[in-house]
Amino acid sequence: MNLHEYQGKELLAKFGVPIQRGKIATSASGAVKAFKELQKETGTKWAVIKAQIHAGGRGKGGGVKIAKSQKEVKQHAGNIIGMMLKTPQTPGGLDGPGKLVRKILIAEDAYAPDFDACKEFYVSILMDRQRKQNVIIYSTEGGMDIEHVAETTPHLVHKEYIDPTLGLQSFQARKVAFNLGLSGTAFKNMTKFIANLYKAFVQSDASLFEINPCLKDVKDNIIAVDCKVSLDDNALFRHPDLAAMRDTDEEDPTEVEAKAVGLNYVQLDGNVGCMVNGAGLAMATMDIIKLSGGEPANFLDVGGTADAARVEQAFRIILKDPKVKAILINIFGGIVRCDRVANGVVDAYKNMGNIKVPIIVRLQGTNADIAKKIIDESGLEVKSAILLKDAAAAVKKALK
Repeated sequence: MNLHEYQGKELLAKFGVPIQRGKIATSASGAVKAFKELQKETGTKWAVIKAQIHAGGRGKGGGVKIAKSQKEVKQHAGNIIGMMLKTPQTPGGLDGPGKLVRKILIAEDAYAPDFDACKEFYVSILMDRQRKQNVIIYSTEGGMDIEHVAETTPHLVHKEYIDPTLGLQSFQARKVAFNLGLSGTAFKNMTKFIANLYKAFVQSDASLFEINPCLKDVKDNIIAVDCKVSLDDNALFRHPDLAAMRDTDEEDPTEVEAKAVGLNYVQLDGNVGCMVNGAGLAMATMDIIKLSGGEPANFLDVGGTADAARVEQAFRIILKDPKVKAILINIFGGIVRCDRVANGVVDAYKNMGNIKVPIIVRLQGTNADIAKKIIDESGLEVKSAILLKDAAAAVKKALK
């Protein structure tokens, strides 16, 4: 689950991580009010108007503006709220539809009084699955695309791996500050910043913290000016306060609908819909679709309760995608019997009626022979298969 910048900063502040302070607004008049309040609380003279969407590169798309007066705050806020912001990270990239901006962050000018005396860094924490360790990735080249920095100047990107049984050690935090070229007060503040940031990462069950830029201001304070936070969905039951921050307006509406009925669904860009039980089998199914000349349109795991109602819900969700030209149902009958799934497919097909795309059903496991007979004798336009290669051949034929 992704958080907005302002939500991520609220989380960091609870763990003692210094942040660029700000207030949220949903209208131009609300932005002016927020700016006035911010001036009283922080003494800032200028404001940074930031669009709040789940995507990076907002400044390149016109979603971040500097305002030097109340008039400019109102003007920029009016222009940004309601715009379809396009960045390289919004759906379809710069050629896509963009994302609707519903709210903005009115933030203080953290660079005052001397922009040139400030220094920007890049700091992130994530899990390295191959090494089974958390890793702090950091660079002196903050405020830039870290992928570009890694490609052109890889020696400027540092990594500090953390043993999960020991946690972050003090010498590691000091090593980060040293490699960033800091000394004196800035060194001490960066060491504390890294320690608190890592504590927030672990205790919130996050999968990613990205602070870019991480700012050293004129007083040698270390501040999170921007913040990207991704949380582990599987751990949200431990954090009801964080789960409440979910913004479904920023998520794919079909994925939101699927989650509401207990289906694991991820939208892709292909032409063959997938209905599978089990994540591993789903990945194998997508592979076989590609080998057959098609492209998977989705990842959909119906789990172990593939009854008629659940199959029908899965059908409806898959068919919301107009690019789907065929549907492959690939179920292994271990926990759930294949004949039960077959009856579910037939009942769902009859209930929905006008299904115009070819459907290929491959059922293996408990009562697979009975399931194939149910499908074959249903009189419906549904093709059955026993072997995965037969299902792949049927998909290939359907696409032609």
